[in-house]
Amino acid sequence: MLANGKWQGALYSLALVIIVWQAASLILNIPIIPSPLAVFINIAEIYQGKMEIHVLHSLSRILGGIAISILLGVPLGFLMGYFEKADKLLSPLVYFTYPVPKLALLPIIMLLFGLGEVSKLIMIVLIIIFQIVITSRDAVKSIPAETFRSLQSLGASKLQMFTEIIFPASLSEILTAIRLALGTAVSILFFTETFGTEYGMGYFIMDSWMRVNYLDMYAGIVVLSFMGFCIFIAIDILEKYTCSWR
Repeated sequence: MLANGKWQGALYSLALVIIVWQAASLILNIPIIPSPLAVFINIAEIYQGKMEIHVLHSLSRILGGIAISILLGVPLGFLMGYFEKADKLLSPLVYFTYPVPKLALLPIIMLLFGLGEVSKLIMIVLIIIFQIVITSRDAVKSIPAETFRSLQSLGASKLQMFTEIIFPASLSEILTAIRLALGTAVSILFFTETFGTEYGMGYFIMDSWMRVNYLDMYAGIVVLSFMGFCIFIAIDILEKYTCSWR
């Protein structure tokens, strides 16, 4: 599990948010800012019958986007880091496309791939994959050459170089890149779920807002934030068990 310090930091942050939220609710005393207790009670009441399906759709999209980004980005980054020719060929393309605001591409993606699941997955992948590619490449380049030579002297193949040295040495940096991209990916997920779908936390929150149901709206915001937090914690736990050598 997480270290005690991290749990304490998370609990302190949560307590601070709730205190500020409660104070704002009491001071302003307007329907648009309900109390945290009212929102938490509402979550307990509506989750199974009303919200669960939206959570499952959003969770499947974000996890699917992460999985696709890893499957595409990690091998590409490893190739760029290990083979100089691949790096010279692909790095200019990555550097040119990475700074492009991904949200600006949403209309093009939706025109090309429609309003369904594919366009939502593509947007999430576009957010995450660049950081994975660049991080994977830089992680490989940072491995000392002596490490490769020692394995080569034992007759190791290129495949063994990747499985025995490159992947284990780069895994921690890859997980860090996913964590850094996760917040933006969740934001993009929220935005894309307001188009062409009836399921997802983005749809749930905006639909509640349009119906002036502030309790449901805040409940959706809290659950979406908690979902991102849980994925973040899951990555931390995965790193703890897969990169314990660090």
